[in-house]
Amino acid sequence: MDKQSSYQKIVFDDEYFMRIALQEAMKAYEVNEIPVGAVVVSNNRIIAKAHNQVEKLKDATAHAEMLALSSAFSYIGGKYLPDCTLYVTLEPCLMCASATFWSKLSRIVFSASDIRLGYRTFGTNVLHPKTKIDAGILEQESQKVLQSFFAKLRE
Repeated sequence: MDKQSSYQKIVFDDEYFMRIALQEAMKAYEVNEIPVGAVVVSNNRIIAKAHNQVEKLKDATAHAEMLALSSAFSYIGGKYLPDCTLYVTLEPCLMCASATFWSKLSRIVFSASDIRLGYRTFGTNVLHPKTKIDAGILEQESQKVLQSFFAKLRE
């Protein structure tokens, strides 16, 4: 067997990047933040990642998406992210979805739906018209993390 065939080829697809977002969600879980993680990707390269830090920062806007977007703006050196994809483990809330409008993201991929506070609940289209949406990537894994977190809170 030659050296090259012994290496496993990494496929940079939606599932790969959502697993990184889930790792971010677990960081939040471990410090008693609502376990949501987000990753911003440009040309198959992670340029930003974050997890919820609302409690830590005492900031109601410190959602994973907001922190990841801010980091991505800094990395890009501009206020728009037209060639980027946001991966997030939970459907963005109205605030985060509105922020993606202004960032002009090309795509949002989220895992679990949020029937209570997700942007789609409000019946308004707050996303940029050119932004594509994909949902349900690793949905069960994200739901399990969220359910476990809220079950732990009720103990």
